[in-house]
Amino acid sequence: MQTVADKITMLHKSLPDNVSLVAVSKKKSAAEIIEVAEAGQLDFGENYVQELCEKIQILPKTLRWHAIGHLQTNKVKDIVPFVHLIHGIDSLRLLHEVNKQAKKVNRIIPCLLQVHIAKEETKFGFLTEEVKIFLGSEEEKEYQNVALCGLMGMASQTDDQIKIGQEFAELKSLFDWSKKGKKNFSVLSMGMSSDYKIAIDEGSTLVRIGSLIFGARV
Repeated sequence: MQTVADKITMLHKSLPDNVSLVAVSKKKSAAEIIEVAEAGQLDFGENYVQELCEKIQILPKTLRWHAIGHLQTNKVKDIVPFVHLIHGIDSLRLLHEVNKQAKKVNRIIPCLLQVHIAKEETKFGFLTEEVKIFLGSEEEKEYQNVALCGLMGMASQTDDQIKIGQEFAELKSLFDWSKKGKKNFSVLSMGMSSDYKIAIDEGSTLVRIGSLIFGARV
């Protein structure tokens, strides 16, 4: 039987050199995370702020923590002292709060704008046109304690791989447009356990994988 360490090692070997991996560790124990970390994985993604704050207290300080779920504005202050990357900036209100709290702790927080590419009402994020209006605007320059370094998006939950590919391709097109003139705009976070191979084919530079590493969530 494959161990968790075997799974993470095989994933690392299978990914292209330009694609990074975030291991989604929500609801997983400290022991499970340490096993994956000992196999060479440093980046972990958490959906829930309270769980993330508990884990940061007991796990090695060498790990890099990604906030990947829908982030509430009243929780921002809890993670800005240590978070490595916030994936889900889905509104200007949230971006404003991250900037405000980051300034208090004298940090510049790397962030991704979440784009609504799925044809589902349950997903969060900016529309394509909203991103185009905001990036490069005078308003963007006001956020001095935020480093916008890319985009994130989630495809529809469907077995239709053509539809998934089209949604990822749409996000890649926006990413290519957005990074013109922005030397640090380099992260395209798309693809999870069920669709990461399609995402990589469409240009993803960062995939978020949980169940393929830790097993299906109960």
